[in-house]
Formats: sequence, structure tokens, C-alpha cells
Amino acid sequence: MDSLREVLEAARTNGIVAGRFRGLLHIAIGRTVTKPDGTKVSAGATWRELSALLKNLRYDPELGREAGADPDTLSPRDRERYWYAVIALARVDGADARAEADQLVEPLRAAGFVVSVPPGAAAPQATSKPKPTPKPKADKPEATEDKTKKKKK
Repeated sequence: MDSLREVLEAARTNGIVAGRFRGLLHIAIGRTVTKPDGTKVSAGATWRELSALLKNLRYDPELGREAGADPDTLSPRDRERYWYAVIALARVDGADARAEADQLVEPLRAAGFVVSVPPGAAAPQATSKPKPTPKPKADKPEATEDKTKKKKK
């Protein structure tokens, strides 16, 4: 979780969060983040862990507006609960969040982090080789025929 803290701090200090906060939430929750040398930084965080991190890092509550939340109507005193509600309202699994996350990949790479492809998406392949066609099987008598010939009692 401390490594994810580095990602969130780098995103804030480099100014790449503004306008793409939902994408940052998507990356923090659902994608693997590594350093260029292959060291794993984060394999994703739970909503609870991420909301605690956002509270501890003192992220600006106004960023919740980007995610579709109104800071005036959410829990003002308990910031961890506030960020949890923002994450819930952000729809981090939606197409908008994925698109914003894709926009953050390059700026995060410049900050020293490599972000994986989204879950369920096919990884880009260097070369596309055609799959071999299966060989036809020899005709074999099927065992299921014997089962149908049995009498019912």
C-alpha cells in the first residue's frame, strides 16, 4: 500500500490528476502498476484501502466533483467515508473511467510508473500468428450409443 502512495503522490505533484481523477481511481483499484525495472508497485487496492490513502494524503475533496459526487452533500467530517462514497459514485469500472485511465498511462510513465492494460482487455501482441487448424479425429464408435439402447425399468 505504501507503493500505491508513491503513485498517488506522483500523480498529484505532477499535476496529472486534474480532469482525470476517475481514471486515477480506476488505475489504483483495477490495474497493475510497476516500475520500469519490473518491480511491482501495486496490484490494485480495495476501495477501503484507497479511501484511507486519499484521506492520509489529503487529496482535495473538490476532486470528488469530477467523479460525479457533490462534496457538500457527502460526509464532511469523516474523510475516509467521504472518499469511499466518491469511489462508489465514480463508476470506476465504466467506459469513461477506462478512457481517462488510458489518458493517464503516458503521464504516469513519464513519472516513472508503468500501468498495465485494463482487466479483460487483450494485451497487444507483437506478431499475430494464425492458429493451427485442428486435425480431424478418426471415426471412433461412441460409448453413448450403448447407454441409449438400455431399457428403462
